[in-house]
Amino acid sequence: MNSPKLQRWIDILAVLLSHRFPVTLHDLVAGVPAYQLGEGEKPESRRRTFERDKDELRRFGVPIETIRDETGAATSYRLPARDFYLPYLTLRLGGQPRKSRRVDRDGYRTLPDLSFEPDELEAVAHAAARVRELGDPLLAEHAESAIRKLAVDLPVGATRPDDTHIGPARPRADAKVFAALSHALQARKQVSFDYHSIGTDTSARRTVEPFGLFFLNQHWYLAAREPGEALVKNYRLNRIGDPQVNDKKPGTADYEIPPGFRLAEHARSRQAWELGDGDAVEAIVELRRQAGAAAAAARLGDPVEGHPARRRFRVRRRDAFARWMLSLAGDLVPVSPPDLVEEYHSLAAATLAHHAARAAAERSDRLTVRPSDRLQ
Repeated sequence: MNSPKLQRWIDILAVLLSHRFPVTLHDLVAGVPAYQLGEGEKPESRRRTFERDKDELRRFGVPIETIRDETGAATSYRLPARDFYLPYLTLRLGGQPRKSRRVDRDGYRTLPDLSFEPDELEAVAHAAARVRELGDPLLAEHAESAIRKLAVDLPVGATRPDDTHIGPARPRADAKVFAALSHALQARKQVSFDYHSIGTDTSARRTVEPFGLFFLNQHWYLAAREPGEALVKNYRLNRIGDPQVNDKKPGTADYEIPPGFRLAEHARSRQAWELGDGDAVEAIVELRRQAGAAAAAARLGDPVEGHPARRRFRVRRRDAFARWMLSLAGDLVPVSPPDLVEEYHSLAAATLAHHAARAAAERSDRLTVRPSDRLQ
């Protein structure tokens, strides 16, 4: 980052934070020397520079608010101190009473005190550690930044968790992929990328409209649809390469997310066979044992009219679905489509051959007489 830009940002923040009410662009120009027009410069170039500075500050987490008139035109800008500064942080020990609000020499009366019990601070530190281990480099960066801010006021080492940890997502997605998709989501811009499909074991260039990112089964996924399509598919981030966000018409959204779409509902209870970018097929399975794990697994599907022992599933990944059924030891078997039935039986035969070969090798090893055995 060059120093002129950094100086502009500091001057913008100083102007916004020194006013309790919204300020106009004219007020900002008066307080930001770099916005003074030079010879031959036009006001439009100054406006564009300010818009870039404002958007970049927002991406860094500075909540600059734009005030608009009845027509939607921007009239002024605001940055309340309570939305920018952290509260006064304290650590309570030995049942100390919570302190009331303070007023420092700069007069930030709106800032409350935030007191932590030792176990509360420990919980915050553990939560940050878990976030860092999720496999999202952007979230990890935000968590690390938050802990550094807490450590300014709190005792040194108070935010350091112990050595316990959870297993990280594997394999991890590239940080550039997270950054590009996050930018595309925020700006509502189409994004193109190379994607390796596990179902066909091929790679192809895709162009999609991102709806959201979600974490499931130790992997990150992008929920997105292709332009002109209604179906929302899921793309695993560690299979995405060379993402390129559409840079045409900056500041204008390429698409709108349907009002009825809810990312939490879309991602909830997704099974491995439901996750993928391929077209979903209808799979019919038959329950051969009306109790135990198979019966519970069958309830994940929909009933088939006229066949009480059968269930209907929507499957994107036949291999994952076949492996799941194989784990139920023949109590739940596929009926259709034919290629799924073939996948299941091929997998069962390969599994049986593997274990048979292993058992034969173990028997051969037990029957082999080693030279050391003869000497005994």
